[in-house]
Amino acid sequence: MAEPMGEATPAPRDPVLFTLMAAVFSGSLAMMAFVALVGPVARVAGLQPWQAGLAVTASGVMWMLSARPWGAASDRYGRRAILLTGAVGFTLAFWALCLFVDALLRWQMPAMLAFLGLVLLRGLVGGAYAAIPAAGMAMIADRVAPARRAQAMAQLGTGSAAGLVAGPALAAALVPYGLGVPLLATAVLPLLACLALWWRVPPTPPRPSPARRRLTLSDPRLRRPLSIGFAAMFSVAIAQVSIGFFAMDRLGLPPEAAAQAAGTALMLVGVALVLSQGAATRLRIAPERMIRYGTLVAALGFGSVVLVDGGRMLAASYFVAALGMGWVFPAFSAMTANAVEPHEQGAAAGAAGAAQGLGMVVGPVAGTLLYALAPALPYVLASLLLLAVSLPLWLGAGRVPGRAAP
Repeated sequence: MAEPMGEATPAPRDPVLFTLMAAVFSGSLAMMAFVALVGPVARVAGLQPWQAGLAVTASGVMWMLSARPWGAASDRYGRRAILLTGAVGFTLAFWALCLFVDALLRWQMPAMLAFLGLVLLRGLVGGAYAAIPAAGMAMIADRVAPARRAQAMAQLGTGSAAGLVAGPALAAALVPYGLGVPLLATAVLPLLACLALWWRVPPTPPRPSPARRRLTLSDPRLRRPLSIGFAAMFSVAIAQVSIGFFAMDRLGLPPEAAAQAAGTALMLVGVALVLSQGAATRLRIAPERMIRYGTLVAALGFGSVVLVDGGRMLAASYFVAALGMGWVFPAFSAMTANAVEPHEQGAAAGAAGAAQGLGMVVGPVAGTLLYALAPALPYVLASLLLLAVSLPLWLGAGRVPGRAAP
């Protein structure tokens, strides 16, 4: 277990943490607007559900491949340099994606061209965005003592959660004017995030790393937190990619109405995350305990989708699931940071991003394949997986050596 670095814990109104929250808010809003629309857009373009799933998966593939290099680079070149590089890349890639979707909806494209364009551009978006959480989490670990990292990570998560509220809400409000309008409206936000990071984040020197073996995903210290991070993102990815098709097929809604239903449900996901992560920032609860109860609540929410027969119940199920996930994500990040030494924080944050990226890769593919068998199956799998990864913590195997049980 890494020892505190001796740096002062930042004040609750720390401008650096606030700026990181704004950056993840912008990215979350932009990407969730796309997720809320991908099912209906794919249907209009003549694509199959599995093709929409692969377009979403492309982001996870690139996130998985890029997170560790971005995190290690933040150790080597400094957090600020990597944050700015990733933010600029994300802005350019998202602009290209928005313009392509607009062209896709305006003109009839061959289905294969539409599919390849969505996969390529979504992959670039994910690969560039991976730098922001990787370097941002490492910066928080640099600035916050281990005992308070779960609360600080939850504060960062409220920025992402606010984007989850605003993105689908914006999509639902603007989709009557055209499926491409919400994406074009969000295109300015990544640029604002670049400017905020450049203005408010101070230069950070590289962190000298003692000679030792490279931090790997199989490092014994990281196995449990990374498995939890994978399961959490796997479940979220399944829920994201399935909701648009679920609203059309299970609830019998046309594409634009399905987009509005999906946007409303995902907006309530953001509300739930804001509430649960806001509570986490005020409660001194050990990460292991947060994960135990968070996965239990999330599994209940995902499992209840099996009984859904209307848009309101669908939104309520997603709301409950998100209440639990709002504790799982910051707690998993804190467990990862607390498991390693100060000079490994960037690499550990990158490993955490890679685990989540893997979940984003496998989740949409598994979700769409199971969805073809029965619309409820992806949600059953998500519920069971969350319960499985938290079971060792309930049995006491997840206690941190040298500390009292949470």
